[in-house]
Amino acid sequence: MPNIYDSAYDLEKAIRESDEFNDLKEAYEVVMNDASAKQMFDNFRNTQMELQEKQMQGEEISEEEVEQARKVVELVQQHGDISKLMEQEQRLNLVINDVSRIITKPLEELYGDPAQQGE
Repeated sequence: MPNIYDSAYDLEKAIRESDEFNDLKEAYEVVMNDASAKQMFDNFRNTQMELQEKQMQGEEISEEEVEQARKVVELVQQHGDISKLMEQEQRLNLVINDVSRIITKPLEELYGDPAQQGE
C-alpha cells in the first residue's frame, strides 16, 4: 500500500516542475523586479485581502470600497506584466483544482453527489 504522504510529496515535486508553475514563477519574478509593477501588484493584493477579510468577518463592503477595488483591478489588468502574472496564476489554479477533484473523488463516491442526494 503506498504511503499517502510520499505520494503528496511526489505531487508537490510534480507541481514545482510543471510548466504552469515555472511560467508563473517567471512572470512573478518579472513583476517583482519592476518597482512600479511590484508596487501596483502589492496594492492589488492588499486590496483583495482587505475585502476578503471583511467578507469573512461578515462586515459590509461599501460602494466606495467596491469602486476602489474595481479601479485597482482595471489598473493591474492594463499592465502587461501583471496581467501575464495573473493569467499564469489562473492556469496553475486550474491544475490545482483539477488535482483536488481527482484526490477527493473517493469521498465523492462514498458520500455521493450532494446535488443528486435529494432525488
